[in-house]
Amino acid sequence: MTEKQAEKEAKRQAVLFEEKCKTGQFLSSSIKFIDFSNHWITEYAQKQLKAKTVSRYKDLLKRINHAFGHMKLDKIQPIHLMRFYNNSAEEGIRANISYIPIPQFIKAIDTISITKTAFAQKSGISYTTLRQACLGKKVAAGTACQLSKALQQNMHKLFQEDSEKTTLSPKTIQHYHRLLSSLFQTAVQWQILLSTPCERVKPPKVKPKESRYLNDTEVFQLLDYLNDEDIQHQAIIILLLYTGMRRGELCGLKWSDIDFDTQTISIQRTVLYLPEKGLFEDSTKTSHSKRILKVSNNALQLLTKYKIAQNQERLKSGDQWNHSNYVFTQWNGKPIHPDSVTAWFKNFIKRHSLPNVSIHSLRHTNASLLITNGINITTVSKRLGHSNIAITASIYAHAIQSAEEAAADTL
Repeated sequence: MTEKQAEKEAKRQAVLFEEKCKTGQFLSSSIKFIDFSNHWITEYAQKQLKAKTVSRYKDLLKRINHAFGHMKLDKIQPIHLMRFYNNSAEEGIRANISYIPIPQFIKAIDTISITKTAFAQKSGISYTTLRQACLGKKVAAGTACQLSKALQQNMHKLFQEDSEKTTLSPKTIQHYHRLLSSLFQTAVQWQILLSTPCERVKPPKVKPKESRYLNDTEVFQLLDYLNDEDIQHQAIIILLLYTGMRRGELCGLKWSDIDFDTQTISIQRTVLYLPEKGLFEDSTKTSHSKRILKVSNNALQLLTKYKIAQNQERLKSGDQWNHSNYVFTQWNGKPIHPDSVTAWFKNFIKRHSLPNVSIHSLRHTNASLLITNGINITTVSKRLGHSNIAITASIYAHAIQSAEEAAADTL
């Protein structure tokens, strides 16, 4: 280029560069952390990660941005992260704000002209959650907001705030560290930073927590009590116990996934819930989570019996039935809400004075019983859908130890 052409081109490039800066197409190391995190969510997280993970990260970023969102990205040092982690572990740092229904809420519910099931659907929450609110139990802020909106009233006239302040657990602080590590590592990959401060900071150690599960005697008790429950919940608990599948995987089961001839169930998807999305279908947790499980004959017989009962419900519902082909459904054929499964099981455990375990504990129970009864760890790992055996071995160390002791006694 001639000197004049070079000058003209330089000016043109300067204008283009300025435009990129204005529209956010160019990111420099002096960008504020909050601006970079918003860009990271839009350009990376929402395109690469699952919706549930993105929602969790957005919640975590609220506290992070409050701490150093105003700082320039290249000015954040390891000391800032250390202070953030230490501050998060202090007493009173966590505030879980929930809301308690007041009598005015009950009065408002009594005036609705539709059934509570239909109202729960209109509000975008599960019937179980609505029932808990009607009993005066605490609900999340989002739930209180949705109910108030459906009732067309001010939330603070129907609910009162209930704040509980405690410390953040080391595991939660590790979640913050993983998110920050991912953010800064992306900044390095995008050539905004030369290195990440997270490499020089260690979050607090998390003590291994033993998985809660039922022993064989307690399982027999559970199965005995289960005989008095409705056919749908019998089928739900039996499948969770016999297969070790996750709650979301159970909710995502379709009749086409069950092969009654080969006695197998194919895990292909999950059904999850987010306040901003409602119920939605998603892929399995990992690629290894897609698997085919062999199930016992008596479990399939129960499923056959349940399918007949579901068909009868479908005929009763008429044109209101949603032909989704899901195995476990609400009254109208739509997939069952994962939280309703959890709430029912919690109530079931309490009614029968069984050990205080969660619905996820049935997965741990399945694995523990298999290992202690001599099934090799590789088979158990594949049935659970773990990506490698090491994960299974770390979670179920107690069961492996028990199996080794039994092996020594046998010899």
